[in-house]
Amino acid sequence: MKLRHSPTSPFVRKVRLAAAVLGQALELEPADTLDPNDSLRQQNPLGKIPALLTEDGMVLFDSPVILAYLDQLAGGGRIIPTDPAARFAALRMEALADGMMDAGILRIYEGRFRPAERHEPKWLEHQAQKMERALDAFEAAPPVASGAIHVGDIALGSALGWFDFRFEGKWRADRPKLVAWFDDFVGRCPGFAETKPVG
Repeated sequence: MKLRHSPTSPFVRKVRLAAAVLGQALELEPADTLDPNDSLRQQNPLGKIPALLTEDGMVLFDSPVILAYLDQLAGGGRIIPTDPAARFAALRMEALADGMMDAGILRIYEGRFRPAERHEPKWLEHQAQKMERALDAFEAAPPVASGAIHVGDIALGSALGWFDFRFEGKWRADRPKLVAWFDDFVGRCPGFAETKPVG
């Protein structure tokens, strides 16, 4: 399987961590989402990463779909629980963590694609508040730091690692329960150190 990727994408890291947890091999192929000549746009009409090229010729996107595929490939029930209550708790956690990453990426893009004099403070604050509310929700009800790693854990670990990388770890202030969960996750998640974002 081939993963179109960027070394700084938290969603790419999410896929790589899932593959590591499941013991699956991925071949990494860089993608330039801004290059109209990159084959990524033929593989994923949205031109987004991650995109997974499967061995049978499918192209899967985005990260929740890819994680569901990897879980199914591993026999099912490995990172997506089969028990309905546990399943939807994990998927809800994944969605909240993904939303935090989406908001963070929008903040980064505002700075990257607009000159400083055209930044929209209300828009940036709107995205920042999404991140803060989600982080506060995780602090108020932190995930269980034991048991099998599931898609929610992987998504949250990817988000927090990326917040350390892009936002100087400011999320850690006044969130000791979430910091403790993250420290535990880092220690028990295969591939976490190897997938650290660079750039």
